[in-house]
Amino acid sequence: MMEDAIRKSDVLIEALPYIKLYSGKIFVIKYGGSALVNPDIKREVLQDIVFMSYVGIRPVLIHGGGPFINNEFKKLGMKIEFKDGLRVTTRESMVVVDRVLAEINRGIARDIKDLGGRAVSLNTEKKDVIYAGPHKDKTKLGLVGQVESIKTDTIRKAVRPRSVPIISPVGIGQDNALYNVNADDVSSEIAVALKAAKLVLLTDVKGIMRDKNKEDTLIATLSMKETQMLMDKNIIQGGMIPKVKACIKALNGGVSKTHIIDGRIPHSLLLEIFTDKGIGTEILKAR
Repeated sequence: MMEDAIRKSDVLIEALPYIKLYSGKIFVIKYGGSALVNPDIKREVLQDIVFMSYVGIRPVLIHGGGPFINNEFKKLGMKIEFKDGLRVTTRESMVVVDRVLAEINRGIARDIKDLGGRAVSLNTEKKDVIYAGPHKDKTKLGLVGQVESIKTDTIRKAVRPRSVPIISPVGIGQDNALYNVNADDVSSEIAVALKAAKLVLLTDVKGIMRDKNKEDTLIATLSMKETQMLMDKNIIQGGMIPKVKACIKALNGGVSKTHIIDGRIPHSLLLEIFTDKGIGTEILKAR
C-alpha cells in the first residue's frame, strides 16, 4: 500500500514541471478512431481532457465521426464512397454527415459535463466557426471542403478557464452551403489560428514507425525535415500521410510541438504531456 502511494506521488511530482510549463496554453486535440467509438477508451480520453482543463491547460477538441456516419449511411441505404481517403459527399449525404456530427458533438459535451468538466458545443446548430470552400477535386468529391478561414473570436470566447470547446469538422461556404472537411486539416488550421502550444492527433496506431508491422520501431521524435525524408522513402504512407502533413502545416504556422499518439492506450494524453518519456511520435520544426 505504501509503495503504491509513493509511486503515485512520484507521478504527480514528475507532472509538476509540465503543469507549470503549460498552464494557460492552448492545446488542440483531434479526437477520432477507437477513442471515439469504444466507450471505455472514450471515457479515459475525456477524463484526460477534463484533468488538463483543471490544471490550467486550455484544450480545444476537434472530433471526427467516420464509423458513425458509415453506420447511418448503411441504415439509410446510402452509398459509402471514398476517393484518396476523402468521403465523396453529395448534397443529400451532407445533411446526414452534419446531423451525425452534431449528435456526436452534443454527446461529447454531455460526457465532459458528467465527468465534472465544462464544455461548449461548436457545431453548425450552435455556431459557424469554420469557413470553407470546395475542394480542388470538387467534381469527384462533391461537398468535400477545404478550410478558408477560422472564426477565431468565437473559439477564443469558448476557451474560458476549465471550459472545453468541442468542434465539428463542418465548414460553411460563401454560398451558405455546408462542406465536409477533413478533421486533421481542421485541427491543424485551428491550432495555427489560435497560436496553440501543441497539436495532438489521436490515432489507432502507436505513432510513426520505421516498419509499420513492428511496434518496436516506433520513432519518438522527428524534425520536419526527417519526416519529409520518411515520406519520400514511403516509410510514412497511407492514412498517416494526411496526419503528418497536418502536423507540418501546424509547425510552419507557428505551433510549437505536434504529436501523433495512440488513443487506445489508457490515458494516452496524460502520458504524452505530463511524463518525461511520453508516448507516440513528437514532430518538431527542427531538433
